[in-house]
Amino acid sequence: MGQVSASSSATIDAAPDRVLEALSDYQDIRPRILSSHYREYRVLSGGKGDGTVANWILQATEKRQRNVEATVSVQGNTITETDKNSSMVTTYTVAPSGSGSTVTTKTEWKGAGGIGGIFEGIFAPLGLKKIQAEVLENLKKELA
Repeated sequence: MGQVSASSSATIDAAPDRVLEALSDYQDIRPRILSSHYREYRVLSGGKGDGTVANWILQATEKRQRNVEATVSVQGNTITETDKNSSMVTTYTVAPSGSGSTVTTKTEWKGAGGIGGIFEGIFAPLGLKKIQAEVLENLKKELA
């Protein structure tokens, strides 16, 4: 079982504090920026910032989906979503970049073993990077 990881970054023409505020708003903004790969999104508790718990189904491929129940932690310039149902952890890190911000999102989990794990380690990050890029592009449009 190896560690599987996917990461994407985008430059956004908004101040870091505004980007962090938008990303940590799971009640209003997050549902608007999610790609079509996210289904049945709902906030279970909180809604804004640290301590929020949200649930969704991530439809990674036509046949692969994951039921995610994420607990949110906000520390400094990083938002961390820890999935209760798996080893998956997603972080969003916001850094100043010129007059705007650079947002980097990274998702990691413990992959399957054996031959299936080899394929997962190769193909899952490629698909997830496309999903991450779409969410970041939607965030960019939201804050424009």
